[in-house]
Amino acid sequence: MDNSDENSVQLHGDEEIIEVIDLNETEQSADDLADEFEDVDFGETRDGDDEQEDWDTEDEMEQESVQDDSDLTFTKHTGSVFCVSLDPATNSLAVTGGEDDKAFVWRVSDGEVLFECTGHKDSVTSAQFSHDSSLVATGDMSGLIKVWKVETKQEVWSFEVGDLEWLEWHPCALVLLAGTADGNVWMWKIPAGDCKTLQGPGCQATSGKVLPDGKRAVVGYEDGMVRLWDLKLGNASHVIKGHDGHQGALTCLACNKDGSLVLTGSVDGCSKLIHTATGKVELCSLSSRLPLIAVAYLDGTLAIYDLSSQVLRHKCQHEAGIVRLQWEESSSVVSTCSLDGVFRLWDARSGTMVSEYRGHRAEILDFTLNREASMVVTSSGDHQAKVFCLQRPDR
Repeated sequence: MDNSDENSVQLHGDEEIIEVIDLNETEQSADDLADEFEDVDFGETRDGDDEQEDWDTEDEMEQESVQDDSDLTFTKHTGSVFCVSLDPATNSLAVTGGEDDKAFVWRVSDGEVLFECTGHKDSVTSAQFSHDSSLVATGDMSGLIKVWKVETKQEVWSFEVGDLEWLEWHPCALVLLAGTADGNVWMWKIPAGDCKTLQGPGCQATSGKVLPDGKRAVVGYEDGMVRLWDLKLGNASHVIKGHDGHQGALTCLACNKDGSLVLTGSVDGCSKLIHTATGKVELCSLSSRLPLIAVAYLDGTLAIYDLSSQVLRHKCQHEAGIVRLQWEESSSVVSTCSLDGVFRLWDARSGTMVSEYRGHRAEILDFTLNREASMVVTSSGDHQAKVFCLQRPDR
């Protein structure tokens, strides 16, 4: 959407968009949508009885006041836990990476470590399972990427690139992609190691995503440019820049289920909807069946938009900046984690909070939901990952 349009998806122009995800609730075609758019109480006895101080020490009060709604806490990390992912095949294994230069693969049922991903030399900021859960990839800030076979618990491949910005598996093949600070996107067949490089514009490839068809990828850059890449040919089919592009670095990307539409977010505070077949930045008009968009900001605002009318439906305010959000696949519930260490569920239809889950003593840095959205695994600056069972009245 055009940043100059007064109805564009935008809040607080100077705020950074952290995450933007679209919820495609209908079977509406891409073309249709593109065309539319204590005070402490001191208790004292009377009449000369022995005085009884009805208060605790500060440490005891703090300990008692920490509410922990989690069902399991994973405590093997000795630094902030930056990333967490669930294995897509069974949702029974998690992988976490942290500031301690370590990654662990562990069971969410009891927290038992299956194996440690050793050998990293900087903070592990990316850790993901392949589409079939047979492999797990871990990447650190220095650019060292390792791939491990889950069954044998052994490293099967490694490679070192420049400073790593993001890492992502192909949705249906054992192919791994990585974006780096020099603007290049690397693509490897694993474990053979066959490599292809998508040459960038010379600035950071800040975010990237393989589209659901597995043939294309969308990559956002520090200069506000967005490129749609043909993975087989290795060239950019569309480049969105200038007036149609962003005026600041891309921070997040999301697409609908068939990959026909991509939504972008940037430090310029603007969100844009891109038709991937044409590379055109679309504006939206009225429609009888409306998809939704959620946009999260560092000021703690969760904004729910009606795509077709470009109208802000709800503003859901958090007590601290939002780090990440995710839609549930089969409902209108949006999950968020924030710098206050709380995981929350929001009903996008009404803009009300469904429930919240506490337990972390520091900011939540990442989270992952299982397929049924009945469980979430969170990672935090308190050196812990936690498993929460999510209860909702409609389950």
